Amino acid sequence: MKFRKLGRTGLNVSEIGFGAWAIGGSWGPQSESDSVGALNRALDLGVNFIDTAAGYGNGKSEQIIGRVLKTRRDEVIVATKTPPAEGPWPPSPYCKLSDRYPEKYLRANIEERLRNLGTDRIDILQLHTWTRAWNRNPECFEVLRNLKKEGKVRFVGISTPEHDQNSVIDLMKEGWVDVVQVIYNIFEQEPAAELLPTALEKGVGIIVRVVFDEGSLTGKWTPETTFPEGDFRRNYFQGDRLGRAVERARKVALEIQGSGLTMPQAAIKFVLAHAAVGTVIPGMRSPAQAESNCGVSGLADISPELLVRLHKHSWNRGFWYGGK
Repeated sequence: MKFRKLGRTGLNVSEIGFGAWAIGGSWGPQSESDSVGALNRALDLGVNFIDTAAGYGNGKSEQIIGRVLKTRRDEVIVATKTPPAEGPWPPSPYCKLSDRYPEKYLRANIEERLRNLGTDRIDILQLHTWTRAWNRNPECFEVLRNLKKEGKVRFVGISTPEHDQNSVIDLMKEGWVDVVQVIYNIFEQEPAAELLPTALEKGVGIIVRVVFDEGSLTGKWTPETTFPEGDFRRNYFQGDRLGRAVERARKVALEIQGSGLTMPQAAIKFVLAHAAVGTVIPGMRSPAQAESNCGVSGLADISPELLVRLHKHSWNRGFWYGGK
């Protein structure tokens, strides 16, 4: 496993991290034994970074991680997320920051995160979405800075709103965030325009999620693929979305022919080719998936020529309404 600096935090993180959404639910049936097995196998293979959230199974993901970490806490950097208080998701431009991330709520929610994880300090606490309407006076970060001084949190950041990822750039420039978690993949390349260069310039650590575009970039699906009840992809890929994603993925598969890379390997290597990226966090639901994803770190870097060719597969979907 290779390691990278996570921005100015000074943390050395495994370039392949453990994305823990699926072990909390919402991705179809998942046994706890598989989840524990995946976690332990990933750690055995050198992963030292785990990303989870309050919303992943209403704390279930955090609780499973907490049980695994009882004997391995010193090995691992744990990131989790606090969602805004009740209201529209994503936050409306008319939402008040003082209503969605008030101090009392933040403190209570972070205490719950600590209890679920069975730890006395969160390595990285991320706000689970944002709106640029709050950029002029991001007062909640003063609360988070105080929590850092109190030892409850080491570093703070934001998990970007998928429809407006660039909304966090001003916060990066002004020094409010230590890290940003961003969607970046072969289809979603917009962050390479400004967000990732800003991260390099300002020393903001970058955590990349959705490296496989929620699964379409694994190349395993067909237009006839179905998802079980309770699987969020059932809605995410509803209507003609699945067929369009499969066709786009087919073109990527043709592009990488002869490279020696599988689709999942190419997807991960594409992301890791950007110097701003600290770690990428694919989901791992079983020991076999942990082995497959972690093994990518040991492969040769993607060639500059293939990287350039993959740039043309950028897909500006605009929430699927355009880009056909």
